Amino acid sequence: MRAAIGPQRAARRGCAAAGGRVVDDTGASRAAGRDGRTARRHRTAPAASPTGPEVAAAWRKRGELFRSPLGVAMTIRWHVTRSQQRDPRAASAGMDDGFLMEVCVDSVESAVNAERGGAGRIELCAGLVEGGTTPSMGLLQVVKQCVRIPVFVMIRPRGGDFLYSDREVEVMKADIRLAKLHGADGLVFGALTEDGRIDTELCTALLAVCRPLPVTFHRAFDMVHDPQVALETLISLGFERVLTSGCDSSALEGLSLIKKLAEQAKGRIVVVPGGGITERNLQRILEGSSASEFHCSARSARDSGMKFRNPNVAMGASFSAPEYSVKVADVAKVRTLNAIAKNIL
Repeated sequence: MRAAIGPQRAARRGCAAAGGRVVDDTGASRAAGRDGRTARRHRTAPAASPTGPEVAAAWRKRGELFRSPLGVAMTIRWHVTRSQQRDPRAASAGMDDGFLMEVCVDSVESAVNAERGGAGRIELCAGLVEGGTTPSMGLLQVVKQCVRIPVFVMIRPRGGDFLYSDREVEVMKADIRLAKLHGADGLVFGALTEDGRIDTELCTALLAVCRPLPVTFHRAFDMVHDPQVALETLISLGFERVLTSGCDSSALEGLSLIKKLAEQAKGRIVVVPGGGITERNLQRILEGSSASEFHCSARSARDSGMKFRNPNVAMGASFSAPEYSVKVADVAKVRTLNAIAKNIL
């Protein structure tokens, strides 16, 4: 067992050696209005804590205005990476060969494997079994210490639909600010109205918090009522990318729509195929869509290092992954996908 987990411990020590400033943000969330944006109320911020003014003064000359969960207006300088200093619309490390492979990951191990395999960008999530939710800031911080490629952070407070309450919106805004604070190179989110249209009001508000970082509209797009209209809406709002499976169960099944969307976009937004992409179908998807970027997980299951196992207990619901199996990005799979894309493009 020691032999099995030794390399993981060594990797953790290597990440720690890379350094990185830890910024702790504590406090309870601000009060929000009742659920449902139609009932949203703008309330005055609560009184600052005794140390609030001193903290604000100490940071006033550094970086971006940041409003803490306690309602104290502070100016915080967040960690700026080399990729953040580039044109935000580019965020395209790894495109030297004319394409970019984005790998969605939910662990440090998967992030490291994705970079080793040749990924040009990481989408950092938690809860991939639910399609991806907001990762912890601890995960983001350690991933940033361990990889050099851009890290885009998923902003999704829960699984399920993309119709959010006022309180969930406050969580999303707070998560965006914290992700920027801890070095995110880009953000990923999506929001819809109850009738399946892009929620322009909410997206506008969230985009304002995200800037100057680039933003991808995630696969909430695949739940819209009219994809062509929705694409124009995203372009007008200023999203840099849209991730889509062509409103179907996988990018292969939705290939014809992905191609239509890419033709409609005409370079105004990057249409990124994603959903069920593997080494078996990547060539067909790239050739059929003319995409310059694609999104995949490239995961394999590996057995847990646990020797004692209780077969009668599971920590998740019936649809969750097996208790003693861990899915991680597979270096070999990432390299294979990379090679296929290079061959085509």
